[in-house]
Amino acid sequence: MTTIRPQLTQAGLAPTHPVVALDEHGQYRTVEIAGERPLTLYLDRREIVTLMTLGSQPEALAIGYLRNQYFIEDLYQIKAVQVDWETEAVAVTSYTGAAGAASRLDKRTVTTGCGQGTVFGELMDRLERIQLPRLRFRQSVIYALLANVTAGNAVYRRAGAVHGCALCQGERMLYFVEDVGRHNAVDAIAGLMWLDGVDGGDKIFYTTGRLTSEMVIKVAQMGIPLLLSRSGITRMGLELGQRLGVTLIGRAKGKHFLVFSGADSLELDAAPPESSRAVPTGRDPDTLL
Repeated sequence: MTTIRPQLTQAGLAPTHPVVALDEHGQYRTVEIAGERPLTLYLDRREIVTLMTLGSQPEALAIGYLRNQYFIEDLYQIKAVQVDWETEAVAVTSYTGAAGAASRLDKRTVTTGCGQGTVFGELMDRLERIQLPRLRFRQSVIYALLANVTAGNAVYRRAGAVHGCALCQGERMLYFVEDVGRHNAVDAIAGLMWLDGVDGGDKIFYTTGRLTSEMVIKVAQMGIPLLLSRSGITRMGLELGQRLGVTLIGRAKGKHFLVFSGADSLELDAAPPESSRAVPTGRDPDTLL
């Protein structure tokens, strides 16, 4: 499917940077560290938010953020997205010149996302309108998907300090984005989906981060019925997943996973032997970045 794209800069930055560090043997060596830059988002000259980001997908991040916060409800409203790293700003302009609403900035909830993600109060009132399809899925597809996304964590393997998110159709990855905050990676994928006209109804969303309320809300807004994570889940994330009809799978590593919501959609076609049964410890040290 093709869509009419707004005018976009191509201002993506390198996600990692070389630095010299002293190791445990007393040797200096060059290593890669993750980038982090502030990027202030303006919509029709009104300051909306400052995001801390790797900066590898700034245009998609800006579009996805505005989409998921309901500042922009149709891609065709957007005239241009211009990123300027000298001023650390991204300017989004609409055709009307008056997109968004001042009242949307009056009530905000600071969420648990790394980097202080923000959910605007009015957004919560829209959740009741969301109707998601029920996606049937097979255990074998989950295992194949996990193997594929693990191979995609390029920045994490080089530098750590990032979260990764992927949009998948079955076991096939359509997009994989890494950023310093998982909410940024989600928003960037939302922007890419919008730009490419990709529907979420038959997709699976993967994240390295926790299944929090913010993650469930964003995935539901993108029309994706299944959310998969290698990490754990929060109580509010579970309650919202049940309320919105999002299938939630957490603690997914190797052959282990836990279906917290939507278990009736699972087909057990590749159950591992009982001897490989994993006992969760309650800790996810590799996600505490």
